[in-house]
Amino acid sequence: MRRTLSAVLTGLVILTGAVACSSNGSGSGSGSGPSSSAPAPEVNPAGDIPDNQVYVDWSPADGGYRVKVPEGWARQASGAATVFSDKFNSVRIERSPAAQAPTVDSVRSADLPAVERSGTNVTVGKVSTVSRQGGSAVLATYQADSAADGVTGKSVRQDVERYVFWQKGEQVVLTLSGAVGADNVDPWRTVTDSFRWSR
Repeated sequence: MRRTLSAVLTGLVILTGAVACSSNGSGSGSGSGPSSSAPAPEVNPAGDIPDNQVYVDWSPADGGYRVKVPEGWARQASGAATVFSDKFNSVRIERSPAAQAPTVDSVRSADLPAVERSGTNVTVGKVSTVSRQGGSAVLATYQADSAADGVTGKSVRQDVERYVFWQKGEQVVLTLSGAVGADNVDPWRTVTDSFRWSR
């Protein structure tokens, strides 16, 4: 009886030790696996501009204004506009003569109908006057479908912010777009706060 009890106790000691080793990661594995408490790497959802994005000053060849744009984005001319883009994000800048300063009413009654005609599936949002570091602007928000990707043919729904800055008979329209759901509030604020007239 004593021999049987001793064998049982010995077995329990061995089993307890094996469980302890396993829970400490020192069992049959290497013991060098990642800790469950390690921070997960940042993952940017499709369309999010990363927090470490660098911005550079840009102005047209004939001057007149300057604005910061994301470094490394593709640049192309689109009629009278210059567009900086990366995936489905874009910054579009266009200057034109304008005898009078824009108002909420003029943007709503004249500008946005033109946007609806030229865009795809446009849903107009709010129009308001906003203050930026370089001056005030009329901001119109809306959603629209992006142009189809040249490679995949994919189109996404986009949030668009359209700012109209005006000074001395000239206006600059700064249009920022990104996929719906992307968190680009801070990047777009960086761009719009950087706008400055240079004459």
